[in-house]
Amino acid sequence: MNQDTTTSPTADWGQLLWDPLRLSAMANEYAVDAWQRSILYADVRRQRGNQYQEHLQEQTPNVLDFASEVIMSGLDLPQPVNYGLVRILPPADTPSDPHKRPFVVVDPRAGHGPGIGGFKPDSEVGAALKAGHPCYFVGFLPDPVPGQTVEDVMRAEAAFVRKVGELHPDSRGKPAVIGNCQAGWQILMAAAVWPELFGPIIVAGAPLSYWAGDMPMRYAGGLTGGSWLTALTSDLGAGRFDGAWLVQNFENLDPANTLWSKQYNLYAKVDTEGPRHLQFEKYWGGHVFLNDVEMQYIVDNLFIGNKLSTAQLVTSDGVRIDLRNIRSPIVVFCSYGDNITPPPQALGWITDLYRNDLDVMGHDQTIVYATHDSIGHLGIFVSGSVGRKEHQEFAANIDVIDVLPAGIHRMQVDENPDGSQEGEPTGNAYLTRIQRSNIDEVREIVRPDPENDRRFAAVARISEVNLACYRSFVQPWMRALVTDQGAKWLEPLHPLRMGYELWSDRHPLAAAVHEAAQHVRDHRQPVSEANPFLQLQAQFSAAVEQMLDQFRDCRDQIYAQAFDTLYSLPLVQAMTGQSLHDDAPPRPHPSETPEYRQYLAQELTRLEADIHSGGITEASIRALFFVLAARGEADGRHFRHAEEVARPHLANDFDMQVFRHLVRRQALLMRLDEDATVSAIPGLLNGIAPDDIRQVAGMIVQVIGSGGVLSAQEQARLEQVSTLFEQAERQAQAASAPAVTSPATDTSATVVDAKSTTAMPRSASGTSAAVEDANAAPAMPSSASDTSAPAINTTSKTSSPKPKAPQKKTAAQKTVSKTPAAPRTSQTRRGKGK
Repeated sequence: MNQDTTTSPTADWGQLLWDPLRLSAMANEYAVDAWQRSILYADVRRQRGNQYQEHLQEQTPNVLDFASEVIMSGLDLPQPVNYGLVRILPPADTPSDPHKRPFVVVDPRAGHGPGIGGFKPDSEVGAALKAGHPCYFVGFLPDPVPGQTVEDVMRAEAAFVRKVGELHPDSRGKPAVIGNCQAGWQILMAAAVWPELFGPIIVAGAPLSYWAGDMPMRYAGGLTGGSWLTALTSDLGAGRFDGAWLVQNFENLDPANTLWSKQYNLYAKVDTEGPRHLQFEKYWGGHVFLNDVEMQYIVDNLFIGNKLSTAQLVTSDGVRIDLRNIRSPIVVFCSYGDNITPPPQALGWITDLYRNDLDVMGHDQTIVYATHDSIGHLGIFVSGSVGRKEHQEFAANIDVIDVLPAGIHRMQVDENPDGSQEGEPTGNAYLTRIQRSNIDEVREIVRPDPENDRRFAAVARISEVNLACYRSFVQPWMRALVTDQGAKWLEPLHPLRMGYELWSDRHPLAAAVHEAAQHVRDHRQPVSEANPFLQLQAQFSAAVEQMLDQFRDCRDQIYAQAFDTLYSLPLVQAMTGQSLHDDAPPRPHPSETPEYRQYLAQELTRLEADIHSGGITEASIRALFFVLAARGEADGRHFRHAEEVARPHLANDFDMQVFRHLVRRQALLMRLDEDATVSAIPGLLNGIAPDDIRQVAGMIVQVIGSGGVLSAQEQARLEQVSTLFEQAERQAQAASAPAVTSPATDTSATVVDAKSTTAMPRSASGTSAAVEDANAAPAMPSSASDTSAPAINTTSKTSSPKPKAPQKKTAAQKTVSKTPAAPRTSQTRRGKGK
């Protein structure tokens, strides 16, 4: 607002009352400016209407701000849909690296048109291009294919991701997919059925557990009697649901912004705000349609039924949609300033599916969550500051995220305190830290409430009854009365559409306003910011906003109290099948079935068997993880050279998927039983040449030392693993010595306890030479592959069973492991048996 906060309006008014001529001059100055701003405001709104009409005439309307080419049309699929895949053409100054994993940005189809993920240069698409990744975009047409279903869209999105993977056979990883809002849960559904296609998945502002939180939108279904109103709206559209109704629901959440702030901001800054306002309104007013079966499925199963987060959905061919089947890392990005998808709704699926961290580990699932303090729902996708910070860091660290071990992690993006660190690319303004989290921390955000679930379960049951009544007694009449042409006539009468329809060049006064606006721009007389009338205008606007905010808060409180009172009534709950004395939860928890417990026990048994499997590669990764775990957190600097440790011991043709499996498996074993996993290192080195063991041990010391001065705990852990490697080296030397040896030499092969720290030569200060070398070691030179730095488990030590002694290996087991064991293939796209 054009308000000078350094000037006191009260003092100015007091002086002006004694100077009527000056007061009159300032009033005249403000009046001229206000009249000119009114004309310019009306002209911008006229352009808004013209833009809306032009947008309607486009065959594929969108607001994508990047050049693109069509790769695949959903209309050509066996089950056609109104979606399409395009390749984003990179700018000439930032070409894409064909060896980097491709990004696929999927736009939400929640009432608005496509393009929001590439709305401006600082966006999700822009961040991926700046990082050198090939980028693709999935958008949609305004009208759905008749008969198109949510499941058809899932299959189309899976086909798009499969196509992108085929176009990049030399990529270092599978495609990374970004799903915004509604596209987030739809992408996760597709990944649960076809997990083998997806790389890391980023869901931004995506509601996944609709009963969680305390935002007012979740009460809408209960206060309107369920989803019968959705069916009625679709019938009035002759089988099509107008997305403008969804947009209006968003608008109603913040009446101050809808009714006043957005218009006032344009009026107050009309000289500069016009282009930005028109750019946003092109997206906000690009309303699209959904099929009646699509919208009904979404409302019944997600908004009201909340069935996705508890694995209750099943596809038409009998495949259960269980988010626990997803094998790719899932990054959840949400904001406390989002009143559409607050953090409890974005993260509630985790507590809905899992009881504890062991459940997460048993499913080998990696979950990373990042929260923003204040940005709103649309800001998560379109804010330039978010695009330059969070989305840029997601793209820069996508390979780190891909190799994070199973479990829950918290990601935090901070300002880089030093601008750039040793071993870091210069000029990096942000430092990303990935810390081990747990389900208890997520539970503190979600705050699950069984009584709240009972109320929403009652809503779901009442919705089913009301919908059945509507379909039996009302829907036949509505479908007989409403024709396709009648639905077309009703579309422009929607309250949101009327604002665009009524004021454009088709209005008889538009030409006069346009001519007056041209004259005003040529003779513009802006008012001084110190003008007291301008300050009074700003104060009036603030008062209107405050009044509307108070109205919103009272309205939301009334909604919440009415909802809780109505659906807590014993009679209502009894009518929906819930007894007052029934202690059973209102919905089954997926992790409490006997089949699930049996599966989890089998998975943990397999993990324990892997503790003593592997070779020098597994041993080096375990040692690295063990020392770095003492830091309690991880950032990009910690992972810069981890690949250097493993690369010489893998096949010449480096396979990112093999490397990912190796890193994640060893980190998971460390999390399961750290003591036993570390104690098994000497056994893994059986049969390895002494020179190879010595070389790997030195590289580990150098890599760890490149991260800065070590703490006392890190020094102790480094000394411990160095002792284990020296023990293995002595054993290897003894094995390669002549058959006749002296007793003194034989004792060198004695097994040394993993906790021993006396086997290493000491310096004068008493610290092992290896640790001193680590503290003094310079950063290793970065290679071309450094940007794909693998992530390392940074958990603190947890309680675990006593260490197991290394098992005696057979001759076959003593063979050096050059590559990790291939991932098990028992997990098909249909997921685990339930």
